[in-house]
Amino acid sequence: MDSYLTIQDKSEGSYTEKRSKFLAFAFPVSSVEDVKTLLAEYQKKYYDARHVCYAYMLGADRTEFRANDNGEPSGTAGKPILGQINSNNLTNILILVVRYFGGIKLGTSGLIVAYRAAAAEAIAAATVVEKTVDAEVAFSFEFPMMNAVMRIVKEDGPEIVSQGYDTDCTMTLRIRRDLLPRLRSRLSKVESLTFSSAD
Repeated sequence: MDSYLTIQDKSEGSYTEKRSKFLAFAFPVSSVEDVKTLLAEYQKKYYDARHVCYAYMLGADRTEFRANDNGEPSGTAGKPILGQINSNNLTNILILVVRYFGGIKLGTSGLIVAYRAAAAEAIAAATVVEKTVDAEVAFSFEFPMMNAVMRIVKEDGPEIVSQGYDTDCTMTLRIRRDLLPRLRSRLSKVESLTFSSAD
């Protein structure tokens, strides 16, 4: 897989059941650090709420994820939120659902429905975007080869991440992962060009 679905910006949704209010917030995230920062911020902001439950999914291969019930009965909050992330095939996303208790118990099935519905509302309000999984290639070459390198860059369309001109020229390019072998193959034919060992 060299592309994945995520959300463009933060979005919100809400759901009310028997006077309990469920406020849902969806965020695009790219690391566990992002998740921790947002969790800390929202737990502080909604300190008076009964529960702040969440689920997240990270990575294009969708293998890093977590669901947290934050004191709700096991499996009634985090799992339904994660279920919505999965059914929409999303990743690099965090969904938090803040619950204000309305005085009437909802029971296990009621909680599952409420958390699922709140998460679904936040996703419905979001703009879903497709992103590519990119890879980088770093290399150096002698200055007279600049035209040959730039012709390949122009034709294959990678993003120039960095470039430097010292005794030799150095360059780092970023391109969609499945296009990298072709780019490397073309670059390897340029006289004097050597790939960096980190690559």
